[in-house]
Amino acid sequence: MYFSSMTFLWFFLPITLILYLVMERFGKNLAGNMVLLLASLIFYAWGEPLYILLLLFSVVMNYIFGIWMDREGVHYRKLILTVSVLLNIGLLGFFKYFNFFAVYFNHILKGDYISMSQFALPLGISFYTFQAMSYVIDVYRREVKAQKNFFYLLLYISLFPQLVAGPIVKYKDVETQILERTNTAAKRAYGVRRFIYGLGKKVLLSNVFGRYVDMVLGFEAAQLSTGLIWLVMIMYTFQIYYDFSGYSDMAIGLGYMFGFEFRENFNYPYISKSIQEFWRRWHISLSTWFKEYVYIPLGGNRKGSIRTYINLFIVFLLTGFWHGASLTFVFWGLFHGFFMIVERLGFGKVLEKNPLKFLNHLYAWIVVVCGWVLFRMDGMKKGIAFLKAMFVYQKGEYNITACLNAEVILILLLGLLFCGILQDWIPKLKETLYRKEEISVFQTGCLFVIFFLCVISLSADSYNPFIYFRF
Repeated sequence: MYFSSMTFLWFFLPITLILYLVMERFGKNLAGNMVLLLASLIFYAWGEPLYILLLLFSVVMNYIFGIWMDREGVHYRKLILTVSVLLNIGLLGFFKYFNFFAVYFNHILKGDYISMSQFALPLGISFYTFQAMSYVIDVYRREVKAQKNFFYLLLYISLFPQLVAGPIVKYKDVETQILERTNTAAKRAYGVRRFIYGLGKKVLLSNVFGRYVDMVLGFEAAQLSTGLIWLVMIMYTFQIYYDFSGYSDMAIGLGYMFGFEFRENFNYPYISKSIQEFWRRWHISLSTWFKEYVYIPLGGNRKGSIRTYINLFIVFLLTGFWHGASLTFVFWGLFHGFFMIVERLGFGKVLEKNPLKFLNHLYAWIVVVCGWVLFRMDGMKKGIAFLKAMFVYQKGEYNITACLNAEVILILLLGLLFCGILQDWIPKLKETLYRKEEISVFQTGCLFVIFFLCVISLSADSYNPFIYFRF
């Protein structure tokens, strides 16, 4: 079930919200949590009922490890943590990476020694596994107490607003909210506002970009002109941003509707002036997860320059691999890791001292767009072919005019303006969009228009995928 589906918008969300508000009024957070838990399990089971058993197994396993760690001595606690992390990674690895390694193993040995797994990738397994791991690690670090109530831990991991595509929510950030939270009318109003803005990003921008991107990238690189390839990759750059940031806005908005306050997952990454800044603004919950649970435990930047570069290499290798079992994702991660290291080697200081800041923006944009080429393509061969065509001029059978029409020009302008440029120019606009206390009549009218256009678009168009549902 998608947040942008008619089933969710007209049936699941209204029914869940009404039941929640009624039960919360009579039973406070306890009754409201039971409604949310039931709704979350139904939401997850809607598309693939069998894999809810895997989700439940993951929660039971980590619940036991958390309780166990709170009871044993220091020596055994480290052993329990090690086992729990290995089992969590093992579950994720089997369902997400088994076929990836099997293919290369068979290729090396030149035979079909390992049969391919027929299991489909469970929805959201990368996200809920990372949440479960953060919980047991924080229990080990004594940053949180082990949750004795199984259903509260199940609610934390399965909470439907952020279950299948994030943001990755750490238990310590919502521990008190699960037990005690205030759900005011102002919070719900802000939640509705954030949800509609996110829905607009997804339906009115990302979906439109996506149709053109899928159409053009159905051809081989040799058939397309250099200009058309650049155009379509810029469109994909906007598509993935409005897709994922739109989903995050909807998830944060849903959280507010039910009294939860999730941290922001995006902070206008396309206005960055370096790749280091980009990763402070893009998919913040993932980058902070890797920083807190991988980079810092490896030593961070505390053990000299060489060790810092090795740690960065490991983090971005894992970041790429987390996104999918493909060499394209691995090289996408290493591609960004390379520029992170280059900037730490001294190029970052050059960027800081450069008086022509637009060149810094241009540098960051080119790196990010080229990185998305690897991220989007089905294989390395195709990715390299497209990258080559972007920097070695070719005419191709189809040029930029095959895709550049009034609709494309309009959404490119909207995509460019609302990815952070307009908010950077007009700080009060950003304040207005994120203000929780009040909403103007004009903004209310805009919300009605956005929602109406989204409903019309969804009614008329079947194109409605979420990119990050694959991960």
